[in-house]
Amino acid sequence: MTGTELPHPEPDEKRHNQGLARSLFRVSLPRWRGGRYSLSKLFFNFYLLAMGSFVAIAFTADFVISTAQRGITDDYARRFMRGTITLIEDELFRHPRSTWPKRIRDLDEKFSYKLGIVERMTLDRTLTPNQVIKLDAGDIAIDHDGDIMYHRLGTSSKVLVVGPLASNRNPELSERLPLELRLRLLTWSLTGVIFGIALWFWVRPVWRDLEALRQTARDLGDGDFEARSPPARSQLFAPLSDTMNNMAERVQQLLATHRELSCGITHELRTPIARMRFALEMLKETDERVERERLWVMMEGDLDELDHLIDTSLTYARFEREAPQPHFSSVPFAEWLSDEVDAVRLLGRDLKITVDTGKLPKNLTIDLDRKAMPYALRNLLRNAFKYAGTQISVSGELENDLVRIHVDDDGIGIPAEEREHIFSAFTRLDRSRDRSTGGYGLGLAITRRVLELHGGTAIADAGPLGGARFTLAWKAHQV
Repeated sequence: MTGTELPHPEPDEKRHNQGLARSLFRVSLPRWRGGRYSLSKLFFNFYLLAMGSFVAIAFTADFVISTAQRGITDDYARRFMRGTITLIEDELFRHPRSTWPKRIRDLDEKFSYKLGIVERMTLDRTLTPNQVIKLDAGDIAIDHDGDIMYHRLGTSSKVLVVGPLASNRNPELSERLPLELRLRLLTWSLTGVIFGIALWFWVRPVWRDLEALRQTARDLGDGDFEARSPPARSQLFAPLSDTMNNMAERVQQLLATHRELSCGITHELRTPIARMRFALEMLKETDERVERERLWVMMEGDLDELDHLIDTSLTYARFEREAPQPHFSSVPFAEWLSDEVDAVRLLGRDLKITVDTGKLPKNLTIDLDRKAMPYALRNLLRNAFKYAGTQISVSGELENDLVRIHVDDDGIGIPAEEREHIFSAFTRLDRSRDRSTGGYGLGLAITRRVLELHGGTAIADAGPLGGARFTLAWKAHQV
């Protein structure tokens, strides 16, 4: 695997990343309405919204409950005041009717609510028909507000009026707020304060998480793809923080792939293009048929090389960009391995190629991606065809639910310090593996990516044939 070192990044790499960032984040982050949104504004808006909703619900519930209980309250008040009204009635009947007005004025001074006598006929417009019926039947009628009571005095045309009983309608009781109202005001005040404190302790970490996410998004939009959102303090933003960090990792990976492909492809294109330009110049200067055919064959080979480079680069970019989910299907492993070797055997027609499945259990069937896994195995075989001396050995084994495929050649092998590095894109070794072997340093990178999609790995080591050994290993899903 001959090759050259990867070209160094351009000095304006940061500006390049910023340009890519602008293309990825076309929509700029909007500013909050009214300028910078502060914690106090967020808290105030939340507080008004929550308290407003709470008050509206409370008043609605109070109205519904009050309406439903009005009948019960009126009945209770009627029974509660019946004794007092009866005593007042008895006291009046002890005196002549002509003295009732004076006697009512005397009694009025002894009660905390007003007492009065009116004519029955004056109440037809004041009371409802049902209340009038109760009044004429000798029962106690209560007005719509529930704080004025009417009782007919015997068979006379006079009606005893008791009330208003409510403090807001009774001048004698309006000097101070009633106890019930004071308790309600105190309860509402304490509820508002407690709710405000609780809301503050809830909003503060939410605001910190929101600010951290916004700052991270701004940094990413400015081209700093090393930026990451800190762990969220609130569970509300924890999934969003993790999603943003995963997105940043993915974007950074895509940009690295883009930069890697751009640099690698640009470098690899130079040689075949230079050869084609040289062949075209030679065509202009020669009229010999044999020489012209040779130059045409050379240019066709360069075009094939360019086509292969583009196809391989697109395959690598697809695996890096899409991270496709593998679609597993059951295959007879030994048969599948032999078929895949036979499919590319002609590429190494001068080599001795053997397939050893003796270490595999009989009728072993495992799950693998029938579209992706051939990429991995065939890239290893093509690599072995290039650098093997006389023979290649392919073998499979199953150990502790881990399936392995070994591809061995009798070439010069790979130095120990380079065995991990060669799986990086556009990476090739210089010594003994020169450009005559072809390749662009993408095959092994694709191989490892395929194995990662299967939850496994690809490794390089020294082989038993004296050359290199490449091993594909992943957890077997046996059927």
